[in-house]
Amino acid sequence: MTLKFHWFLPTSGDSRAIIGGGHGLSRGHGRTAASAYRPPSIDYLGQIARSAEQLGFEAVLTPTGTWCEDAWLVTAALTQQTTRLKFLVAFRPGFLSPTLAAQMAATYQRISAGRLLLNIVTGGEGAEQRRFGDHASKDERYARTDEFLSVVRGAWSGTPFDFAGAHYRVEGATVAEVPDPVPELYFGGSSAAAGGVAARHVQTYLTWGEPPAQVAEKIAWVRGLAAEQGRTLRFGVRLHVITRDTSEEAWAEAGRLLSRIDPADVRTAQQTLARSESVGQKRMLSLHEDYRRDGGGVHDLEVYPNLWAGVGLVRGGAGTALVGSHSEVADLIEEYAAQGITEFVLSGYPHLEEAYWFGEGVLPELQRRGALDRALVPVTA
Repeated sequence: MTLKFHWFLPTSGDSRAIIGGGHGLSRGHGRTAASAYRPPSIDYLGQIARSAEQLGFEAVLTPTGTWCEDAWLVTAALTQQTTRLKFLVAFRPGFLSPTLAAQMAATYQRISAGRLLLNIVTGGEGAEQRRFGDHASKDERYARTDEFLSVVRGAWSGTPFDFAGAHYRVEGATVAEVPDPVPELYFGGSSAAAGGVAARHVQTYLTWGEPPAQVAEKIAWVRGLAAEQGRTLRFGVRLHVITRDTSEEAWAEAGRLLSRIDPADVRTAQQTLARSESVGQKRMLSLHEDYRRDGGGVHDLEVYPNLWAGVGLVRGGAGTALVGSHSEVADLIEEYAAQGITEFVLSGYPHLEEAYWFGEGVLPELQRRGALDRALVPVTA
């Protein structure tokens, strides 16, 4: 089994501390005055993108939301600073016409020489959706996403596409040229409605980094739904990572990150996240419930060997990190792979330095174990 690894573009800013945000949170949570903030300039994001490409990552995920720079515009600019790296652009159906989205993606493929991947984000936070003028309920948003993807895929088919549904009605939807290749669709969601959308439309289903047994249950669920549609999917996981030459060094870094989190920020963030409509977010919150109730040290947030839930104290969305020596992190990656995960979307604070720790430490270790396509990883000393 060949694994793929993607990195992350911090378009809401970067730091040597955990920057909160996502799922209804402002990006200020978790950023202390002692932490030097790195604004998301094109120059800095370009450094990360070029480093990810040099290290052998397949793509970089670019998030969407109020506190992020626009993913389409930022990544289009970065295609001019890279040659091979792909861009996993997150966007929300419902905020633009599906035919226009198909056209934008087709144009992107031409100007980037086929380096666009799309991460479909239905939206799990009603308050943020309303900020953009969207007052649909959660179930309505998933039904709309289902129709949206039907139109987008139809417009890419090369034949004018007609569609009439509850949310969209189009006649002759098409694009000037069929994108080559047709962008692959990534999608995540833990609710029943989300599973159906994934089964019908996407190529890769993404989950947040729960312990392997819980991830395996989710994979089995979505795989079964896809089989009912006569389809097979790939599976990916979204995680942070703290890897060092020794386990002690990695856990010391996790402890440093934890020490810089203001308890007041934790309380505020957790109160906000508790109101989330997202099933996946509720699953993330449950992983550090004991710590929030009783307190403790860095290892009290270790919810599975070398899987740490400290990031989720102040950050919505993906809230767990792989923590350990390069060999230990590779072991846990292989454990996820044994459950069916083939793609890993990773990040770390700060994103430039952590890309090198992983790219020069863990990727060569996985290469030695035969888990990677050797052509994707640069030769290191």
